[in-house]
Amino acid sequence: MQLDTSLRDVRGVGPSTAAILARLGLRNVKDLLEYYPRRYEDYSNLLSIGRIKPGNVSIKAEIKQASGKYVRGGLHITEAIASDATGSVRLVWFNQPYRAASIQKHESYFVSGLFELRYGKLSITNPSIELESTFPINAARIVPVYRETKGLSSRQIRKIVREVITSATYIPETLPDYVLKDEQLIARKDAIKKKHFPDTINDVKLADQRLGFEELFELILAAQHSKRDIADQPSIKVAFKQDYAKAFIKHLPFMLTDAQKRAVWQIYQDMDSGKVMNRLLEGDVGAGKTVVAAMGAVMALAEGYQVAFMAPTELLARQHAETIYNLVTPLGFAEKTILLVGSMSAQDKKRAHDFISNGQAQFIVGTHTLIQEKVNLSKLALVVIDEQHRFGVEQRKKLLAKSGHVPHMLSMTATPIPRSLALTVFGELDISILNQKPKDRLPIITALVKPTDQLKLYERVEEELKNGRQAFVVCPLIEESNAVEAKSAQATYIEMKKHFKEFKVGILHGKMKTEDKQTIMQKVVNGDIDILVATTVIEVGVDVPNATIMIIEAPERFGLAQLHQLRGRVGRGKTRGYCYLMLSDSRAPSRRLRAIESTTDGFKLAQLDLDIRGAGALYGMMQHGQLDLRIANFSDTKLIARARNAVKEFMRKEQNLVQYPYIKKRIIELQSVVHLN
Repeated sequence: MQLDTSLRDVRGVGPSTAAILARLGLRNVKDLLEYYPRRYEDYSNLLSIGRIKPGNVSIKAEIKQASGKYVRGGLHITEAIASDATGSVRLVWFNQPYRAASIQKHESYFVSGLFELRYGKLSITNPSIELESTFPINAARIVPVYRETKGLSSRQIRKIVREVITSATYIPETLPDYVLKDEQLIARKDAIKKKHFPDTINDVKLADQRLGFEELFELILAAQHSKRDIADQPSIKVAFKQDYAKAFIKHLPFMLTDAQKRAVWQIYQDMDSGKVMNRLLEGDVGAGKTVVAAMGAVMALAEGYQVAFMAPTELLARQHAETIYNLVTPLGFAEKTILLVGSMSAQDKKRAHDFISNGQAQFIVGTHTLIQEKVNLSKLALVVIDEQHRFGVEQRKKLLAKSGHVPHMLSMTATPIPRSLALTVFGELDISILNQKPKDRLPIITALVKPTDQLKLYERVEEELKNGRQAFVVCPLIEESNAVEAKSAQATYIEMKKHFKEFKVGILHGKMKTEDKQTIMQKVVNGDIDILVATTVIEVGVDVPNATIMIIEAPERFGLAQLHQLRGRVGRGKTRGYCYLMLSDSRAPSRRLRAIESTTDGFKLAQLDLDIRGAGALYGMMQHGQLDLRIANFSDTKLIARARNAVKEFMRKEQNLVQYPYIKKRIIELQSVVHLN
């Protein structure tokens, strides 16, 4: 048997079972071995029947009789009596008509299941049973429980796994011997055996430590290889010009924070080095990332180069274009700044393309339209990508390839990234962190609101509106759905219009045409709409300084990072912002919601979201490659540190990857997951 052996060739797997396994993505032996148990049931403590008490139990007993019958309602019940020297106990199976015929009378069995009072009688219900004469897979041990699917039970999966794992000599070692020795890790084949069929709970820990270490080692190694490949690439040397930096700061209507100054200087040093910059600008909501990016871009503009600024949506691209235009106008680059988005007329697009091609346009702001073939960015020195996790690797590659050379790269994200995740997934990037807010920005007050307090909340909203402020109301759905119980944007819009009759109410959602969205947002910016009911289309980047109230309907349906982003849409001026989380019912709020109420620290919330929901949920990384971590946890900082040190030693020794074909293959696979390659 080999790792690539088809499951169809495994004993006990027929065509129908193979088809069901394929639905789970399990087609060969390797797939099955890496289909790890999701939990375990501990039936390893064998008791005599005379000592068992209600709960999960395991016994060794002789089954003397078994019979089955159908009762009212079509329910089938199988009953058996199991006995040992200390007594007897009733066994009951529901809707398993085959069970009685499969039991060999007067044979000794391992029996594991729940001992409970049912229909007035104590019995072990739906137990797993295994002949004592065979190796126990399902009873009298720590039993692995797998994710099931229709037509395939956890018991069946255990049987198939047992078949392929009996001889694990074909499972190759993937880590260097010295790493196993230095880190005191067990062999891969032993780890896989223990993961599926542990003798003790400690076996599971040993397996997890080995397999989790390997996952992190591979991911970090892929990131470091990308970093090494990029670091040696030459790029356009963009000289630092102090006069431009001073002029930029002089015309700002606010003071830069220390974090902004530090980030800008790091960008200047990178671009002046002659080596390609590959930097992530990570900042909490409202920390001023756009200003930092624009200040960095000014140096490229001053030398006649082009800058491409790509946003995930037209709405954000237009907002960025306006902000950037205002920032660079005092320095004489107003006429050099241009917007290019899909909804522009053919005539305007052609004009933009011509300006870009002949170099008249230097600061180009747009969406994915910037990577279209028509756009000629021959003098591109700097690429700025906002909300980088929303773009696929292939999209980024196309943009970088347009210039004919390797331009400097600045990615920005408003989603705070826990350090443990940044060191692994984003390990090939240099990171600048904006962890300060403008000095005049007041912290947002967040409160959980029960349905019974809705009218009180509306009174509070009315106070703000009468003071000339504006409000956002965010809903998880556009329209009502039978499948999901949550207030929709359409229903909320109607409700708001009825309740706030003297105020202007608008609605914004993803199904609207681009020009309609733009019209609505312009009305909000101009103050012509008092209350905007919306979906998460306003999650990132929307900047309305006059908005002070954010109401989020059914907050349970949003992730912590998303709630934090939405909260950041208000209180962006000099007036305090308020965020109200409108609970769906009066039950006690979850740990997540209590956390969002108690802190405005995006980094703390990001770590909590990572702990609860995992990296994929937090950053939407499915959009540029799946984080295939089945064992390791990004919160395990100790294991991450060990893996990083091992990678550093591996690269220091200049290990030839030809010696490790599996590691080489994994690096290639994982380089499509990490940020840029």
